[in-house]
Amino acid sequence: MFNFNVEKTTETTAFDNVKKWDMLIVGGGPAGLNAALYAKRKGMEVGILTDEIGGQLHNTATVDNYLGISDVEGADLSDKFLDHVQKLDVPILKSVRVEQIDHRDPDFDVLLTNGRVFRTKTVLIATGGFPRKLGVPGEKEFNNKGVTYCAICDAPFFKDKDVIVAGGGNAAAEGVLDLVPWAKSITVVHRSQWRADSVLLEKLNEIDKLTVHLETQIKEVYGDDTMQGIKAYDKVNDTMRDFKAEGLLIEIGRVPNTGYVKDLVETNDNNEILVDSNQETSIKGLYAAGDVVSQPFKQVVISSAEGAKAALAANQYLNSNYKENENYGRATT
Repeated sequence: MFNFNVEKTTETTAFDNVKKWDMLIVGGGPAGLNAALYAKRKGMEVGILTDEIGGQLHNTATVDNYLGISDVEGADLSDKFLDHVQKLDVPILKSVRVEQIDHRDPDFDVLLTNGRVFRTKTVLIATGGFPRKLGVPGEKEFNNKGVTYCAICDAPFFKDKDVIVAGGGNAAAEGVLDLVPWAKSITVVHRSQWRADSVLLEKLNEIDKLTVHLETQIKEVYGDDTMQGIKAYDKVNDTMRDFKAEGLLIEIGRVPNTGYVKDLVETNDNNEILVDSNQETSIKGLYAAGDVVSQPFKQVVISSAEGAKAALAANQYLNSNYKENENYGRATT
């Protein structure tokens, strides 16, 4: 029998050596990656903490509305973003989740679920969000095969097709308007009554190719290789109905990933973080960008721009207003 003594080695990274960061970015989507790019170019000691790279881009089949990059797969666009950031040697700690952010005025301690703690002068919250789902059979199977959650992103793909819109709020009404130039027919199916603003409903009344079925709840999405229709329960007539369609736009709200900071920063009724024009939250030095913030337009290009704004604002803050406070202990990594 042979005995081999194998010495285990662990790669040392900046997350083992940096005692205090200039900026830590929580989230690896477009907002977080672009913020890292801008922060690094400003000479900041910046790192990214993320569960995964790409965020909602990995749930997007094709992106055709990002200036200069047309008709690209969401995952491929994410790879392009990541490659750009990695060329600047920005350290990224992957497959980790943030449990809590503590304000140690003027600094912050970022606590991971695995127990590690990092101290930083500024933080960018860029953990995104996700569309609220119907939770019916077939929804997941036909995602990006007819089922979509973004009219602005995907309306052109429904040219000359029959499309169903699920939802009864402003987002659903606006989704209908986005589909008008493209879809052959539009059918709204909503489980209760309209909640959209009257000004939007007035515009919908002018659309000849729109049919509305209220008090009708979607129960199933079906199809073959792609979506072919839905089955829905008509509450008024107590019957099941079959709606043929090649597309289903689901607009029933979004869920921001802000649970870990809900007691730290100011949020709106939808738990989206309130920020100023520089992406700063209610706490000095703490920024937020992308789908976690209260702006209504959840787009890749907007998230990217907000990440850049946050990084530039944080750099300005560090250069002009940040003051060291050594009256408390350092975080442990």
